[in-house]
Amino acid sequence: MATFPEGPALSQVDVSLGEASVLPVTGTTAMEPTPTAQRPLKVIRPPTFSLRTIFGGVRTLAQYSDLLYTLSLFRLNVRYKQSVLGWSWAILQPLALMCIYTVIFTRVTTIATGGTPYPVFVFAGLLPWIFFSASISSAVQGLVLHPNLLTKMYFPREIIPLSYLAAGLADFCIASLILLGLIVHYHVALTWNLLYAIPIVLLLGGFATAIALFFSAIQVRFRDVGLAMPFVLQVWMFTVPVVYSLQSVPVRYRKLYLLDPAAGLIDNFRIVVLGGAAPNAASLLTSAAVTIVCLGFAYAYFKSSEATMADVI
Repeated sequence: MATFPEGPALSQVDVSLGEASVLPVTGTTAMEPTPTAQRPLKVIRPPTFSLRTIFGGVRTLAQYSDLLYTLSLFRLNVRYKQSVLGWSWAILQPLALMCIYTVIFTRVTTIATGGTPYPVFVFAGLLPWIFFSASISSAVQGLVLHPNLLTKMYFPREIIPLSYLAAGLADFCIASLILLGLIVHYHVALTWNLLYAIPIVLLLGGFATAIALFFSAIQVRFRDVGLAMPFVLQVWMFTVPVVYSLQSVPVRYRKLYLLDPAAGLIDNFRIVVLGGAAPNAASLLTSAAVTIVCLGFAYAYFKSSEATMADVI
């Protein structure tokens, strides 16, 4: 059972005062010793895996929301610090991939897009995927990159991976401007169903959070996770409808295929943004249910592992 001083109290300097002695000067009295201010302590209990762990963790996380906000801004500032192109890098990656895939899948082979021009079709898939994969890739490494924070002070450890996810969401919003420009250029009609994109992106962020929390907790003990994650995400990309449409998947496999929330959410994002239609209710509900279950399990596992992170990192 470990104890850590909480948050900002670490900046205070403790001064231990002994017993006061009488000053050998006539007419003066010794100063009374001032009691040292007691710093709040956080007692990290032995690992547990329960609903109480989840609700207690969420309550504590809400109390540290200002720290999450500060670290998220820090991630954005550090990411583009001393960069000539700065925030343009948030746009260049999906734009470059869009050009590459457009050349491959329009010149070399053909992909069914339902009449939508391929550049805007593939960009609408790349945009949520890059948010999803880049957030996971950086968040999984977050804890091991900050061992001093974990060993010297207490705060909810999930704040570190969550700050990477918040920074990834900011990049997503910036790159969305390019998608809007492509929609205008190719005369794609927009409808009010576009608003469904907000809960879809939030669900995708929730699933990314579940993956990041689970594997970042494992990464503290086994660094193989961080080495394997880029390869896993690279393979994963071709198992979701990013460069191809859901219609390219055989009908008999689609129910199994859509159990992956990333697949269902990216397909629905494309439907509401480019198709102007309401999302597929069945796949959206399936994705939401799987995301909620995974997020609850991953958060409980992360909080149960929190007690020993400072010892093994």
